[in-house]
Amino acid sequence: MNKFSWSYFFSFFFIAAAMIAQKSIIYTHELKDFNKAVSLFKDQQYASAQLIFNKVKESATTEELKSDCGYYAANCAIRTNQLNGDELMEQFVSDYPTSVKQNQAYIEVAQYHFKQGNYPQALQWFDKVDESSLSRNDQEKFNFQKGYSFFTAKKKKEATTYFNRVVNSTEYGSQAKYYLGFMAYEGDDYKQATKYFDEVSGEEKYKEKLSYYQADMNFKLGNFQKAIDLGQKAIAKSTPVEKSELNKIIGESYFNLKKYDTAIPFLVAYKGKNGRWNNTDYYQLGYAYYKQKGYESAISQFNKIVGGKDFVAQNAYYHLAESYLNTNKKQEALNAFKNASEMDFDLAIQEDASLNYAKLSYELGNAYQSVPAVLQAFLNKYPNNSNRQEIEKLVIDSYISSKNYKEALVLLEKNKSAENKLAYQKVLFYRGLELYIDGNYNDALRMFTKATTEQKDPIFTTRSTFWKGECEYVLNDFKEALLSYKQFSGSNQASKTPEFKNHNYNIAYSYFKLKEYDQAGNYFQNQIEKSASDKVRLNDSYLRLADCRFVTSKYNEAMEAYDKVIESKSLDSDYAYFQKAISYGFLSKTDKKITELNSFIQLYPKSEYKDDALFELANTYVANDKNDLAIKTYERLNVEFKKGLFTSRAILRQGLVYYNTDKNDQALLKLKKVAADFPRTPEALEAVATARLIYVDNGRVDEYASWVRTLDFVAVTDVELDNDTYEAAEKQFQQGNSKQAVAGFVSYVNQFPRGIHALPANYNLAQLYFAEGSENKSIPNYEYVIAQSRNEFTEQSLSRLAQIFLKNNQTDKAIAILLRLENEADVAQNKTYAQSNLMKSYYEQKNYSNAVIYAEKVLSNSKSDDKVKSDAQIIIARAAIETGDEPKAKVAYAKVMTIAKGELAAEALYYDAYFKNKEGNYDASNTSVQKIAKNYSSYKYYGAKGLVLMAKNFYGLKDSFQATYILENVIQNFTDYPEVVADAKNTLQAFKIEESKTNSSIVK
Repeated sequence: MNKFSWSYFFSFFFIAAAMIAQKSIIYTHELKDFNKAVSLFKDQQYASAQLIFNKVKESATTEELKSDCGYYAANCAIRTNQLNGDELMEQFVSDYPTSVKQNQAYIEVAQYHFKQGNYPQALQWFDKVDESSLSRNDQEKFNFQKGYSFFTAKKKKEATTYFNRVVNSTEYGSQAKYYLGFMAYEGDDYKQATKYFDEVSGEEKYKEKLSYYQADMNFKLGNFQKAIDLGQKAIAKSTPVEKSELNKIIGESYFNLKKYDTAIPFLVAYKGKNGRWNNTDYYQLGYAYYKQKGYESAISQFNKIVGGKDFVAQNAYYHLAESYLNTNKKQEALNAFKNASEMDFDLAIQEDASLNYAKLSYELGNAYQSVPAVLQAFLNKYPNNSNRQEIEKLVIDSYISSKNYKEALVLLEKNKSAENKLAYQKVLFYRGLELYIDGNYNDALRMFTKATTEQKDPIFTTRSTFWKGECEYVLNDFKEALLSYKQFSGSNQASKTPEFKNHNYNIAYSYFKLKEYDQAGNYFQNQIEKSASDKVRLNDSYLRLADCRFVTSKYNEAMEAYDKVIESKSLDSDYAYFQKAISYGFLSKTDKKITELNSFIQLYPKSEYKDDALFELANTYVANDKNDLAIKTYERLNVEFKKGLFTSRAILRQGLVYYNTDKNDQALLKLKKVAADFPRTPEALEAVATARLIYVDNGRVDEYASWVRTLDFVAVTDVELDNDTYEAAEKQFQQGNSKQAVAGFVSYVNQFPRGIHALPANYNLAQLYFAEGSENKSIPNYEYVIAQSRNEFTEQSLSRLAQIFLKNNQTDKAIAILLRLENEADVAQNKTYAQSNLMKSYYEQKNYSNAVIYAEKVLSNSKSDDKVKSDAQIIIARAAIETGDEPKAKVAYAKVMTIAKGELAAEALYYDAYFKNKEGNYDASNTSVQKIAKNYSSYKYYGAKGLVLMAKNFYGLKDSFQATYILENVIQNFTDYPEVVADAKNTLQAFKIEESKTNSSIVK
């Protein structure tokens, strides 16, 4: 039997007791730390408390203590804004689902976030709360706070639900009513808002706010005077933002009561939403100024309305237009009326705006549409308008006044009614002038011919007949030109036209071109007698009269006329002096002729006729048996003009002088030089023939034969066949049988490519090809001519080749030919032609330096006509623009403006506006742009560019409406010019970005 061991029992008991005592000590220590942490938590020392809670949780011996520590530690993390605070609280709920603190955790975290103003986070936690487990007091607080959180999240429906739960609460009722009233106010439910606001109006803390809302509500309800009273009462105690809004409410209330003068200071004091006004704000202030006749101030407000497309905008633009009219800004008014006329929100305003737009278009011109089209569109849209009769008259006049003859013709061709016949004739005439100025002579001729058939206005019929002759003359149809000029001069109306003063001059030149010199001289005499005041034509008429008398052997009369030219000291005085000297020879006054030729050479050392004078002087010495002087003069000619037109003839004449004075060896030297240096020329052939006589006379035929064989243009055995073939072709040529002549010359050139007559054969063949329009076929023949030594056909061949290459756009080839023509031309017109086309060709190649060099040569030539000078100035100006030399361009374009017509004038005006814009002279720049619209509306490219410039000017003048509206119209109406449209788009975008900083209505 085992005996119970008391010693063991007591031993175990004491051990167990010791263990229990130890556990009790630990638990007591845990509670002490836990309570310390709770105390810290209550003192809002969350970080320190969290450390202890986490430490206690790690060693806690009970689930309840661990749960409590987890709850408080998560709470501390949230209150110290730790990133994982919410996660810790979620973790607490997950780890201790049975904790009695779960709902408390949700509510406390939600209320903490609410207190911190973190309403979105508060809502997340409020949504987790079990509302049914809350006490009555906790429920009221919960409902208000959750309602307010919904309110801040702009969830008005949910907020209303929760606010309604506490609307009767002693603690939260007033606040709930205030917010319910505010939501009703924001939702434009002013009846409900008034109800709630009235219920809390007795509470001091709401009074200031309620005055603002009540003022706004009364304004919106149309109780303007009450809105004014409430607004003025509230304004003193309001915030800056609220003061701004109250000024708007008061100002707009006075506006609606039509007390515009009182409204203005309040409207001005409004600061806008976020510092920006909208179109309605600008309209109201602008209209208030307008009603007070403060038109400049009205403009400054109306013109800030950009891109408006509503009732307010239409009204604003219409009154803006009227304000412009009242300040005499008609171009600006035109744009504003146009804009108002394009909107149909108020049909009465639209019709009146359309009428004003049409009238101003007639008065000022229109860069967007032809003026006739604008006026006709008004009549079509408003057939019963009381101003119809006035507008119908303007339509007819506008065809002329707009100067947009091209588009006017299109309209008139479609509407050939009897009342438009007169306008049609006038437009035909002016369009003809436009085409003539632009160098389009064939189309101009068609216009003038049509105008003569209309015969509605005798003056325009007569003038058209004259200009028909001008076109025919320029097109080298001199017979028809003469008939037209004669028909003009025979008209009863001729003396009433501006063209009449020069009709004798034109008739004279037609006869001159037809080589009817007696008649030509008579009409030049008429011009002298009847138009002595025109000094340029007077001098030229004396010169041509002298030429006519000279050609018809009336030398004394010729000399009298030449004397008049010499006395005038004009540019042609050298020519007249030379011709007078020649005339003495025909009167058998040889000594006088010699004296005058020597005087000419002394007086005009740089004259283009100096070589002619030397050659004629030498020939006269020969005729007077003064052979030594002749030889010396020929030699002087050859030295001073080594490649001149007379060089080959001068050397030949020297040889003939030596031959006639039996100095055969010296003669042969000269004759052989002609044959070697000037092969295939008539002089070379004569030199060979004369040398043959010398060799035959001296019995040196074999020596002659040996020498001739060295010449590739003389084949002794084929001379007769060569001559016969050429003479056959030449006979057909002289008889005017072009087809047979071509065949003959082709045959000759093929058989005798280096024949005796190869030079004239190639030249005549080229001329025939050119005359029949086969210019390209003529090129090889002209090139053959210019490849030979200088001859009588060289200059004309160079001129023809230049024309052909220019027409074919073969610029490099044209330049090479033009350079030769410039250097070798004896005819002044050919030299001028070469220089003017070199100028243009170099410019086309973007060789601006050479283009400018030749432009300056053209300008220095006093014989250049205005059109060529205008082209030269334009090229100087354009080259300067291309190379960035704007000061030089400015000077050149200013000169162009004084002489240019048509498109060049439009271009010059554009750059005049451009430079004024760059200088900040915006009004003057706009004046130049308006001139383009008024006088050159058919040149759309410069009209479009001018409008973009005008927009920039208006923006510089702080007129945003004009600036943006013009650019929008350019983008819409000028799609044929994509680069201009691109500039307009970029400029418009830049303007809108800038304007959007102060106008909230603008969409960038």
